[in-house]
Amino acid sequence: MPRLLLLCLLLPGLACATNPGTPEPPTNPPAACSGQTLQAGEHNLSVNVNGQQREFILYAPPSYNGNAQVPLLLDFHALLTSAEYQRDNSGTREVAQDEGFLVAYPQGIDNAWNLGPCCTESRTVDDVAFARAMVADVVARSCVDQKRVYATGYSNGGGMAYKLACSAADLVAAVAPAAFDMIEEMNCAPSRPISVFAYRGRLDPIVPYSGGPSTPPTSYPLQQITFQGAQGSFNTWAALNNCSTGTSSPSRNCTASNSCEDGSENVLCTARFGGHSAWDAQTSWDFLKTHQLP
Repeated sequence: MPRLLLLCLLLPGLACATNPGTPEPPTNPPAACSGQTLQAGEHNLSVNVNGQQREFILYAPPSYNGNAQVPLLLDFHALLTSAEYQRDNSGTREVAQDEGFLVAYPQGIDNAWNLGPCCTESRTVDDVAFARAMVADVVARSCVDQKRVYATGYSNGGGMAYKLACSAADLVAAVAPAAFDMIEEMNCAPSRPISVFAYRGRLDPIVPYSGGPSTPPTSYPLQQITFQGAQGSFNTWAALNNCSTGTSSPSRNCTASNSCEDGSENVLCTARFGGHSAWDAQTSWDFLKTHQLP
């Protein structure tokens, strides 16, 4: 069953169209692993990135035994929060318990992520390199399906998911940003078409739904940035993924691009009375898990 059709059936009031020409990715049995030592549970880990120790929390659900490859989800926290906060509030840990995948909760410098024009105090922080080092570390210690690494995040963390789609499409198979949009000043040149599932609240007081200038709320000075807006971000990814010029009939909740290159998908879901909030973790995972790297 197509992903958006499944969402339409699962979520009350959701009425969205899907692209019937997009094939489901192949379902392969999980490959076996040997030599990895990670045990089920929570692990506080660190990696060296350009001479700096970067920290993250890795969660392996009770079902994880290291005998077969499982997906890995990178879950990025919001500005001024933390990896611990994201672990406790995003809902991805509970979904991982039910569905048997690993979740990494990275910790940002200044409790922020460097998207290029914002949002860490220093523009030299390389969070894309951090993501790559983190995935490499997890792969070395656990049984990860490297074709099924995903990124999600809330607010500034959603911006980091977009950043990985732009700059590390060889690393992540698909992304699910929430409560954030593409930034005009951010360079974006993905190495391949990549599926995006975006969630936005129409009444968001922090990231304006219609786009425009904004200054991130930090204790250190940052330059003003310009958001493309929810529809602008959707249009950007439709172009980057070489989707057809039209979209499916917009519903009260979701809009999806028509035929996109290499079976990629571009989806925007909007809460009419929603504010600066995250999307349901299970729904995001239901989208992400059906995609894999070529």
